[in-house]
Amino acid sequence: MRWQGQTLDAEDGALPGLERAGFVRSVQTPEFEGITFHEVLCKSALNKLPEGSGLSFKWTINPMRGCSHACRYCFARTTHEYLDLDAGRDFDTQIVVKTNVAAVLRKELHRRSWRHETVALGTNTDPYQRAEGRYRLMPGIIGALTDSGTPFSILTKGTLLRRDLPLLIQAARVAPVSLAVSIAILDPDLHRGLEPGTPSPRARLDLVRALTDAGFAVSVLVAPVIPYLTDASAQLEELFAAIAAAGAANVVAFPMHLRGSTRGWFLEWLATHHPALLRRYRQLYGRGAYVTPEYSAWLRGRVEPLLARHGLNRDLRVDAAPPEHEDRLPGPDPQLALFA
Repeated sequence: MRWQGQTLDAEDGALPGLERAGFVRSVQTPEFEGITFHEVLCKSALNKLPEGSGLSFKWTINPMRGCSHACRYCFARTTHEYLDLDAGRDFDTQIVVKTNVAAVLRKELHRRSWRHETVALGTNTDPYQRAEGRYRLMPGIIGALTDSGTPFSILTKGTLLRRDLPLLIQAARVAPVSLAVSIAILDPDLHRGLEPGTPSPRARLDLVRALTDAGFAVSVLVAPVIPYLTDASAQLEELFAAIAAAGAANVVAFPMHLRGSTRGWFLEWLATHHPALLRRYRQLYGRGAYVTPEYSAWLRGRVEPLLARHGLNRDLRVDAAPPEHEDRLPGPDPQLALFA
């Protein structure tokens, strides 16, 4: 992989924790200012979920760890701590890339013991974050899944998925392929504050349209709904109307969870930009990660009529994302991973 102006073995102070992940080298490049990529060689590409996870699939693939999308609310931030990296700035800027993931996956899928069970991508960090444009891991992954006749699902905020649309169409001729796009915010200012590294909401709506036009029944995750910032009737109406106009078949929406280190990272942003909401958040979340049952019920009551009104309640199976279990490390609650 030749990157103009790249710097190898960049000093980041994080390498001791990465040695456990098969560390090879660190790379910096002017094209990704402020971001360091740590290239590793993984021993396994498929991560098996524990029994009793309650999800519709048993296997996941995570080509990268950390995410330059830099979403303030991302549940997966705590997984960076397993590598002796912090869950805040490091998660956004220290990206671990499994450069051999496609080759390892192909070997695993050709084992006689493989039962061709559904595999989910996008369950921890986004496989179509910006670095995928350089490393090009997903074409090899999709190719391996297709050649083995393995069904799979992808959840993403990354419009780079459009690059692989011909491969996805081909894969869908062999086995079921499920595609979901995460769009939680329409307001441009709020988007820049909470999801600064993601494609714009408009670009993601265009992605939904492109996938729909290609014949896919696309699910959209309005997740997380952020209390007092994106849950107003007018905001949800505008968002659901835009999603319906883009051709989506289904919407899943649920409130933001603030688990582990994500809680402090989000509340730090809230204290800076919306300090008047801090008291209400303490009342809503208490000392835990979840909103009160009353708020959840209130939100369902607001969302369900919108689903019916805009025809976004088709009975599609939407794969909820599982926790990260690679390297036998504990991961986040499966309920949280839908908005990874």
